[in-house]
Amino acid sequence: QAYVQLALQYQAGLLSSASPSVGPADAKAAVVMFFDYQCSVCARQAPVIESLMKANPQVRFVFKEWPIFAQRWTPSLTAAKTGLQVWQQKGADAYLAYHNALYATGHDEGRLTQADIDKAAAQAGKLKGKNDDMLEVLSRTDALAQNLGLHGTPGMIVMPVNGASADNVTVIPGGADQRALQAAIDKAAGQSGE
Repeated sequence: QAYVQLALQYQAGLLSSASPSVGPADAKAAVVMFFDYQCSVCARQAPVIESLMKANPQVRFVFKEWPIFAQRWTPSLTAAKTGLQVWQQKGADAYLAYHNALYATGHDEGRLTQADIDKAAAQAGKLKGKNDDMLEVLSRTDALAQNLGLHGTPGMIVMPVNGASADNVTVIPGGADQRALQAAIDKAAGQSGE
C-alpha cells in the first residue's frame, strides 16, 4: 500500500511525456516500467511486455530508462541515453524497435556492447547531435524512482491515466507474469467486474 500511495503522489512524473511511450494518447490505463537493458529480470520481462502490448493496443506503455547498472557497466548508460535520443528524434515505433532489438541480443548482466547499441540504433536511422543532453531526463527518472521507493529494476506501475486511486493502481517491484500484469491492467481500466 505504501508503494501505491507514492505512485498516486507522483503520478504526473510517472505519466510524463518526457518518457518514451507507445499506445494511444487517450488510453484509459498505462503500464509504466522502470528498467535497465543490463537487468536480467528485465530481459526475461521484455517478451511478456511485447505480448501484453499486442493483447492491449488500447493501453499506453511508458518506458522509464533507469540505468542503475551504469556505474558497473558503461553500456547501461549509453543504451539508455541512445534510447531517449531515438524516442525524441524518431518517435514511438523507432523507439520500440530499438528497445526490443537490445533485449533480442540476449546480452545482459554486463554483456551488452557498444556494437549492440549501434546496431539497434541504426535501424532508426541517423541520429543528430550528442545524447548527453539526455542525462537530465535520466536524472529526473532516477529521482522519481527513488521517491517511489523502488530499489531495483524492473519496477512496474499499472494505473489509470485519469482517476487513479488506491483501488485501481498496482505497483509491482520486480518482474511479473502476463496474467498478473493483465489483471492489473484490467483493474486500472475499470474492467475488474467487481
